[in-house]
Amino acid sequence: MTKDAKTMTPFEQIRRDQDRSPATGLRYLARWLRHRLPTGLYARSLLIIILPMLILQTVVAFVFMERHWQLVTERLSSAVTRDISAVIALIEAYPSPQDYGQMVQIAKERLNLTIAMEPGSDLPPARPRPFFSILDQILSDQIERQIRRPFWIDTVGDSGLVEIRIVLDQGILQIFARRNEAYASNTHIFLVWMVGTSLVLIIISILFLRGQIRPILALANAAESFGKGQRPPDDFSPRGADEVRRAGLAFILMRERIERQMEQRTAMLSGVSHDLRTILTRFKLQLALAGDDPELDNLNQDVDDMQTMLEGYLDFAKGEAEEDVGQIRLGELFEKLATDFALHKKTLTYTIEGDEAIAVRPNAFTRLVTNLASNARRYATKLNIEARHTAKWLVVIFDDDGPGIPQSARDDVFKPFFRLDEARNLDASGTGLGLAIARDIARSHGGNVTLEDSPLGGLRAVIRIPV
Repeated sequence: MTKDAKTMTPFEQIRRDQDRSPATGLRYLARWLRHRLPTGLYARSLLIIILPMLILQTVVAFVFMERHWQLVTERLSSAVTRDISAVIALIEAYPSPQDYGQMVQIAKERLNLTIAMEPGSDLPPARPRPFFSILDQILSDQIERQIRRPFWIDTVGDSGLVEIRIVLDQGILQIFARRNEAYASNTHIFLVWMVGTSLVLIIISILFLRGQIRPILALANAAESFGKGQRPPDDFSPRGADEVRRAGLAFILMRERIERQMEQRTAMLSGVSHDLRTILTRFKLQLALAGDDPELDNLNQDVDDMQTMLEGYLDFAKGEAEEDVGQIRLGELFEKLATDFALHKKTLTYTIEGDEAIAVRPNAFTRLVTNLASNARRYATKLNIEARHTAKWLVVIFDDDGPGIPQSARDDVFKPFFRLDEARNLDASGTGLGLAIARDIARSHGGNVTLEDSPLGGLRAVIRIPV
């Protein structure tokens, strides 16, 4: 139920006026066009070229051509009507039958008019005037203006002649005039040339645009491959316009810097790991030489924990970025996880929709799935995995019946070394790197890992990776 203007508050009146303003209509139109127009650069570039050309041709066809066509037709029809008027004047001036034959010959040879006199004074019934016939309208107006006698014309059909009948005192004068002398019939030649030239220009523009868009698409594909952790095409090199070349060169330099930083980080941590492993090996040797004293068991356990932490830190730093893309079958991977769950007296079920074979970095993806499954095995008794492999995405959903993770902590658990409990015991809370490594691997494939509430009452982890 709408309110009356008198009962509206000032704020409601302002909102009503804004909704009726032309700017709001333009915003709605812009939003509608944004959803209907193509989003690709190639298609939009073609529209930028083709639409102005079509608009220009439309203006030329409906403004200039209409005026030119009408003006030429008026002049031609006026000239034919003057010739007919001259013939009528001669017939009225020299009504003798001997002179009529000579007039017929003069009209045919000099004026290209075929005339005949029919007895009687009745014209045929009027034919319906064509709606789009410019000749019928203009020729009728010229006859009414110059001859001012009852007439009948027939301009319908594909014949090259126009039939005109005019009532005279001697009878009905039947006239056959050539259509091209009363009507601008060759205007289509200009339209053919205009449309033909436009098609040639459009083809040239398409070929030119394809050459300009191809380097941009190559740059986009190289960036997408790098974002997925894949090697860029070997034949990629900056091409095209100067701006595209600069963007391609900047991408190559950025990729080299990122790869160099990753290599330096991995090399540094590998060196640190090697040094710490040497110290840990020395500790183990000293503890072994110390004998079987039960008091040393705790020290041995601490050394093992330090070894586990060290391996986890190194795995997180490496991220398997140097691994090549290969094939892996989801069914085999999930079956190994199900066997591991069975050994721990727990249940794992899985379903796969689509092709089981996927193109990923095998070791990294295996670690990603294993980390999420291990978390569920540690805190839950049942895990259900649902994998959907479509043409564009690989989605793997982990649903468990464990205690879950609070909504406020679901972003923090992906941070390195973050633990939900306060315990520092590795058996209780791990190194705090499992989910961080999982998200790091997913993002290196161009995807992500998110956490939600599970229908089983626990936690749902969703892996979403482009393929």
